[in-house]
Amino acid sequence: MKSLSKTALIFGISGQDGSWLAKLLLEKGYTVHGTSRDREASGFSNLTRLDLKERVRLHSTVLNDFRSVVQVIRDVQPAEIYNLAGQSSVGLSFQQPVETLDSVIHGTVNILEAIRFLGLGARFYNASSSECFGNTAVPANETHPFHPRSPYGVGKAAAYWAVANYRESYDLFACSGILFNHESPLRPARYVTQKIIRGAADIAEGKADRLTLGNLSIARDWGWAPEYVDAMWRMLNHATPEDFVIATGRPHRLEEFVALAFEHFGLDWRHHVVVDDALLRPSDISLSVGDPEKAKRLLGWEAETAMPGVVARLLDAEHRARQGFAS
Repeated sequence: MKSLSKTALIFGISGQDGSWLAKLLLEKGYTVHGTSRDREASGFSNLTRLDLKERVRLHSTVLNDFRSVVQVIRDVQPAEIYNLAGQSSVGLSFQQPVETLDSVIHGTVNILEAIRFLGLGARFYNASSSECFGNTAVPANETHPFHPRSPYGVGKAAAYWAVANYRESYDLFACSGILFNHESPLRPARYVTQKIIRGAADIAEGKADRLTLGNLSIARDWGWAPEYVDAMWRMLNHATPEDFVIATGRPHRLEEFVALAFEHFGLDWRHHVVVDDALLRPSDISLSVGDPEKAKRLLGWEAETAMPGVVARLLDAEHRARQGFAS
């Protein structure tokens, strides 16, 4: 088997995090490969938006098909593998629990087993989630107990323990990043942050007069996605494989997020936002905040952008998009 080079393989390269990670790795001189279920049918709009599509090498791979996963890893021979694939919407996971669990758990195990089967010395990063913790009465660190409150959280918790098991059983360099909420203009429109930013802009332009949302009292730890993918890279370039919480450490209520977005346009959100109980989830997390002290201490990573800055950046990107400029 040929020696590993500065090559990275990103499962889920077309998503928000996959696209930002591809950008970061290219800037660092990596050869970047990425996968999609069908590379010919996928639009790769995020890669196109970041002007990256022609700079990465794309492969068709089905994550719940072990043979497909083995083939792409064997062909690419990556030094680093990032698993950012799978159904990523918490809300949608309540409607599609089987698909969510299957994509998150089986995809992760297939990659781990492929690395073991091939005897590859690649370092593996798994995208875990703050959803594993459920409610956090205190900022959650790496030792905080899991109590997921959604099918998505259940799947991420199971995948987290699969990574830990393979690391301990087979001496793989495998780690999980437990990322709290992180946003960018590359989020799909169904995400509440994008819904708020676009809704406020539409109301300011007279295209709408109201925005319908769910529970505004929930509090989240929001950060900026391009900063969070840097933490992923740092984890795989750390001396030892360890799991890390990645967060700002500062929670804000969704109502604050809404107020800042509307305030930007000189609007009082209370005159335009309607709360609809139909949008409430079967179970939800009232408070989610992380403790990133370990990442700061061992990786030298610290979030630079907290929620107010995230809102400002999203608003700027939305303005540029409506003016016809690239993000």
